[in-house]
Amino acid sequence: MMDASIKEGNYAADISSIREALECIGSFVNKTPVITSESLNAMSNRSLYFKCECFQKGGAFKFRGACNAIWSLDGAQAAKGVVTHSSGNHAAALSLAAKLRGIPAYVVIPKNAPACKVDNIIRYGGQVIWSEVTIKSREETASKVSQETGAVLIHPYNDKRIISGQGTLCVELLEQAPQIDAIIVPISGGGLISGVALAAKSMNPRIRVLAAEPRGANDAAQSKAAGRIITLPETNTIADGLRASLGDLTWPVVRDLVDDVIVVDDTDIVEAMRLCFEILKVAVEPSGAIGLAAVLSESFRSNPAWKDCNHIGIILSGGNVDLGVLWNSYRK
Repeated sequence: MMDASIKEGNYAADISSIREALECIGSFVNKTPVITSESLNAMSNRSLYFKCECFQKGGAFKFRGACNAIWSLDGAQAAKGVVTHSSGNHAAALSLAAKLRGIPAYVVIPKNAPACKVDNIIRYGGQVIWSEVTIKSREETASKVSQETGAVLIHPYNDKRIISGQGTLCVELLEQAPQIDAIIVPISGGGLISGVALAAKSMNPRIRVLAAEPRGANDAAQSKAAGRIITLPETNTIADGLRASLGDLTWPVVRDLVDDVIVVDDTDIVEAMRLCFEILKVAVEPSGAIGLAAVLSESFRSNPAWKDCNHIGIILSGGNVDLGVLWNSYRK
């Protein structure tokens, strides 16, 4: 039964568009596993279910939305290619999806993007165009490329096709672990959490959807508190994938359907990465580890609102982490 507040048409995407996306991309994406750990269950005093999107093609959940967007284009649109701006994972995902369809992908990347993510874009055939680190510079550069080439602009998150594609991971998750009563999702521009919230609340209106956000980029928490989109003048976090601001398509979903935002420090994110590596045996980037950091945080554990959340889904959203420092330490 669908909650009246999320009946189709209220938001940019809905459960129908998400299921259509799953049908569209099902033969291209990996149905990623859900893994558990008794050790982490004991640490959190809850049952945790980790959706391993770090095992997705391109190393992150972003391939779902990118694939849906690419295969939604008609022939004339596709022939001119696609353009986007991204700090890395969406860009790599779009490059890979475009390669599968045999069309060009122009990718605007900020100068501070991690080298491992830039390498992925090049590996998948994306044509890199550099920009300054600000969102304004990224958007202006992408718009210029679109005008010059005729390529279709695919926004990293503020796009129905992207939101619908990202929501497919939640449909999988709740089929793999139907006992889940809460899901913790990284939040940045809001494409992932919008898709997850729309799918989850449609499939189970009682489920809780919580966002996890770094303290140095806590615009979503501030936006929820203010009741309007708050844009930060600058961000400061190790989680390079969580530095964007909410869009006009994602904000209404976050405002209405996300139950709370859990803010964590970078030190907690790094510790969560270590736990993923040492206990789960999974390499997870900072943005992907933040859900575990949130469920282990004192603010979550001591909040009476979540005391009945005993079966928690955690989205390990990506695994594109630069391990050069680690490998160099072994060579000394």
